Amino acid sequence: MTEKEKNTKDNEETIDLEVVVPQANWKTMPQEEFTSQPDYLQIFADFYIAQFNERDLEIMDAYDTDANMVDINHYIIDNINFSRRELVKHVLQYHGQNFQNLVDEIVKQDNIAPTEMTTYQDWENWYEDRRSHITNSLS
Repeated sequence: MTEKEKNTKDNEETIDLEVVVPQANWKTMPQEEFTSQPDYLQIFADFYIAQFNERDLEIMDAYDTDANMVDINHYIIDNINFSRRELVKHVLQYHGQNFQNLVDEIVKQDNIAPTEMTTYQDWENWYEDRRSHITNSLS
């Protein structure tokens, strides 16, 4: 028997190995608790997201004094696959203060009462009114 045949025969011996697969340690994340937001802010966030989807935030930009829209828009883009209802809930959880800052600036500039803006249509009417006050100038 040659050396090569002998090495091949030695390698054919079976070695019993036991493979141990560790059990997964499953942890469940606690259900996220959402902070309560005023109705007017929820409606405003819903309206804002609709304007975002239509790429119609130019007028809103006039009320953004501290780059609040950058934070909001970035979050919306990153989470665009949420349903609108879920997106409103989540964006307010993390950027509620940004929305409040926009509303506060709208109140300051336009002298409206946000608590009276109780429907989506109220915000849409306000937006169209702002649009109608833009002067069309070619100079």
